[in-house]
Amino acid sequence: MNFSVHLSDELVERLNQTARECGKTRNALIREAVAEWLGRRRPAKWPVEVTNFQGTRGIERFEENRKNLKPPRSPFDAFPA
Repeated sequence: MNFSVHLSDELVERLNQTARECGKTRNALIREAVAEWLGRRRPAKWPVEVTNFQGTRGIERFEENRKNLKPPRSPFDAFPA
């Protein structure tokens, strides 16, 4: 898809210089920059290895110990001085 983008003269010169230095076209640099920016905006996800982890045989799951915890009597009891 083609579309127009208006850039300042300074930004165009920086883009031209970078394109010359990298041996790439301006369009290639713009595509890379947009793809990188959009990739950073994507919500972070745990890797599939983490989300599919079933635990290690012989080691009790961390969550199992939560049932043995007693709630603090007040918010201040949670962090003793």
